[in-house]
Amino acid sequence: MFTGCPPVTAPIRIGDKWTAKIIRCLERGPRRFTELQTPLRGITPKVLTESLRAMERDGLLTRTAYDEIPPRVEYELTDLGRSLLEPMNAGCEWSRRHLPELIAARDAWHAAP
Repeated sequence: MFTGCPPVTAPIRIGDKWTAKIIRCLERGPRRFTELQTPLRGITPKVLTESLRAMERDGLLTRTAYDEIPPRVEYELTDLGRSLLEPMNAGCEWSRRHLPELIAARDAWHAAP
């Protein structure tokens, strides 16, 4: 049944809480750490750092440190990271189309004894 699936160690992190949001923040170009923190309300610096490192490890983004004072570091999506935008858009569109059904199903589930 699962022979066509990648191994458990596959580098897909899209299902965690922050990866998709970080990808959206980087969609229009490179950003600095603090420029990512602002729209990602609620993310701690530690979690953002861990997420960015994991995404860099997985080839979804690049980290560029500039030899300047004060230090400047920018994060930017790679082609691999950008390739996730289309499936993410499809998932968002599916959610928009089926939102009433999803809400009705949740309401029915909560109303059940």
